[in-house]
Amino acid sequence: MADRIGNKLTEEGDGPPKLSYWHVWADDDGVTHQTLCELSAFMEKSVGGKAAPEWIETLLTAKANLVFFVQPVGWTGDWHPNPKPQWLVTLSGRWFVETMDGVRVEMGPGEVQFGNDQTTKPDAQGRFGHLSGTVGDEPAAIMSVQLEGDEWIGLKPCCFK
Repeated sequence: MADRIGNKLTEEGDGPPKLSYWHVWADDDGVTHQTLCELSAFMEKSVGGKAAPEWIETLLTAKANLVFFVQPVGWTGDWHPNPKPQWLVTLSGRWFVETMDGVRVEMGPGEVQFGNDQTTKPDAQGRFGHLSGTVGDEPAAIMSVQLEGDEWIGLKPCCFK
């Protein structure tokens, strides 16, 4: 099993920043994977009024639900797909996601993931989707933006720029 930890924000001089995120996805055979991707289409502009310009990326517009999860210490969610395509941002604590290919990623505060494994299929061991759970001795609080609509299901890795 491969272990990977974290994603990050990088700035390159005066140019736009890059924000990495983990994309959990299923291949054509239904096997899930995690790919580290980057958001990089930031544009410098003001949010309005007299606010100074800042780096902004409007990634998508869609009907969505805002959901908060709190995973108790020691919590493990058995193998399952994401309920809907969803952006997940860790607010506090640490948690992990393990995909069918054996990759395990641990995330902490400020780290981002796009969960998009709804097209997963059970393997010979009965696993499908991903396994997730808390890491350490504190609960993990996670904010999720769950996207409505079939156009978000089955996206390939790093489709968001």
